[in-house]
Amino acid sequence: MNATLVVPLVVLGAVIALIALRQVAGLRLRIWQIMVLGAAGMLLARSIDPDEAVRSLDVDVMLFLGGMFVLGRALEDSGVLAQLSHRLFARARSESALTALVVVGSGAASAMLMNDTVAIVGVPVVVALGRAHHLDVRPLLLGLAFGVTAGSVVSPIGNPQNLLVALALEGNPFVTFAVWLAVPTAIALALTYAAIRLTSRGDSKRPLAPLSPPATARGGLARVSRIAFVLLLGLVAARVLLVAVGSPIEVRLTAVALIPAALVLLLARERLSVLRGVDWPTLAFFAALFVVVEAVDSAGVTGEVVKRLGSGVGETPLILVVSAALSQIVSNVPLVALYLPALQEAGADTEAYMALAAGSTLAGNLTLIGAASNVIVVDVAERRFGVTLGFWEFTRIGAPLALAQLLATGGWLALVG
Repeated sequence: MNATLVVPLVVLGAVIALIALRQVAGLRLRIWQIMVLGAAGMLLARSIDPDEAVRSLDVDVMLFLGGMFVLGRALEDSGVLAQLSHRLFARARSESALTALVVVGSGAASAMLMNDTVAIVGVPVVVALGRAHHLDVRPLLLGLAFGVTAGSVVSPIGNPQNLLVALALEGNPFVTFAVWLAVPTAIALALTYAAIRLTSRGDSKRPLAPLSPPATARGGLARVSRIAFVLLLGLVAARVLLVAVGSPIEVRLTAVALIPAALVLLLARERLSVLRGVDWPTLAFFAALFVVVEAVDSAGVTGEVVKRLGSGVGETPLILVVSAALSQIVSNVPLVALYLPALQEAGADTEAYMALAAGSTLAGNLTLIGAASNVIVVDVAERRFGVTLGFWEFTRIGAPLALAQLLATGGWLALVG
């Protein structure tokens, strides 16, 4: 093996092993700390130099997540989030109904607000619901993690990799994604619910006591948070509409997150408290992730694999297999960025692009590190609420679930292609 490939692969393997073993071996390292160590290892081994490391940081993603963290914290601290969640989940009268609402609700929301966003604001809601009903919170957290991944498949703005695919398509990407991927998304959400219920030890038919309505959210932070949330929805709607009509005006994703966040920080007196509550460790995780992925990509690992695929690069079964495998190594966004030029050079049809979007997204359910939204759910739940989801606990449900979802997607694409 080329010497330039060895060190990045060894460091990456160590990162994956530490994440997997931190529960088994009793390691007290957090996921974000492990990733930061991995980035430091790449720098010390000179697999990437400091200038390249800085350039590898996706500023748009960092700003988007930072803005959503600010808004999510303001919604939670003000009590507005508790009110919104009560309206949605108070109708659940059994554990199975609550699970269904979490899966479908998170999936539908991720199609419009991006999966990472829903993961950010969803954890405190799900934990509060589970504890209010005296339920094991972990199945609900798994429902949230799997749900936001599956639900984001159908939308060109559901996740970052879908955005990359949408930019490579002609015509209206919202229509294209809906026509090709609405059915696989519905199937994926149904399989998610079934997987959670089959592996849950709770009594699915036990009646749940009605939830007491939360205290009415009042005060300056509540008013500003409501306005900022409505503004967020308005900006998302504007983005969808402008893209749908082919307008040259673009509402950037960073603007969707930063404008509402700026409103909170400018108008709310509690701005310092909100800033202190921002999930800084998760932002550190993403910064380190970009460095690790860039080091692996620069070594030519993913590019070499894609090049060796040859003439089959545009075949749906191969795309789904490659997506499932390599998304666990270099993450789905860089995988799609590297794979798209190969599809364009091969003159691939729409089915191939849809297979890449769906495959790279659903592959996120295979393992805990398969999608950034998984890491957000697990890390926030552990740090803020003391609820631990281990690597193997996630994978034993996620791996067969993702494989079933990928098979269903491949079957549907073959049917309509």
